[in-house]
Amino acid sequence: MTLQIKDLVFSYRKGFFGVRKQPVLRGLDMELDAGEVGILLGINGTGKTTLLKTILGIEKPESGSVLIDGKDALKMKRTERARLASYVPQIIDFGELTVYDTVMTGRISHMGLAPGRSDREAVERIIHEMGLSGLSETSVERLSGGERQKVAIARALVQEPRILIFDEPTANLDISNEMLVAGEIRKAARDRGVAVLVSLHEINRAADIGDRFFFMKEGRIIAAGGREIITEEIIKEVYGVETDIFESDGRKIIMRKER
Repeated sequence: MTLQIKDLVFSYRKGFFGVRKQPVLRGLDMELDAGEVGILLGINGTGKTTLLKTILGIEKPESGSVLIDGKDALKMKRTERARLASYVPQIIDFGELTVYDTVMTGRISHMGLAPGRSDREAVERIIHEMGLSGLSETSVERLSGGERQKVAIARALVQEPRILIFDEPTANLDISNEMLVAGEIRKAARDRGVAVLVSLHEINRAADIGDRFFFMKEGRIIAAGGREIITEEIIKEVYGVETDIFESDGRKIIMRKER
């Protein structure tokens, strides 16, 4: 397994003495392999973003383990972890950097004092593969929402990670750009053999792009597996809503029941 999380516990601290509050992650377990798109599903406040931050090393858990290719990520230096796990944020803000320079920032964990030949070749290759060559010298600020997301994905992929993490990547995108980004997520897993972990709200979009699904409730994974676990019962338990699920051309379509 590329990613293995075992018995992960995390609580935020509060107050002058840093007393820990109620745990946000409560003995969480999950596994995701190379080439798979894993989807985190659950209501706000259930711990999805905290889990992503823990994998990335932004937050440190009280106990448990995060293994990447069998190595303990919690004991890695920041640069070592950055080579293994990269992140595409929900809000893309790279300032006035060009597309080329923005993607180059993804090589920081690999390069020395300045970019070398291998860094430049890696950046040029990923820009070409992502269909961004014509925008290479354009400021990211001038790009559309979908184009910015593609730049953010290119920046993450040029790190040559084993795990690629997205937090609500299709939020605030129109349907065309939403489908574009969903396609890039699938390609990252299939063509590059990267384990992709995505936090999503929209279950229908999740069902379209995911291979493995993780339903979170109160800081735990309460159901994990393929599309077969997306049922009316689990949606009711996690989201508290009644739904009907239909099959069409191999796709699951989830609709909220009319009251």
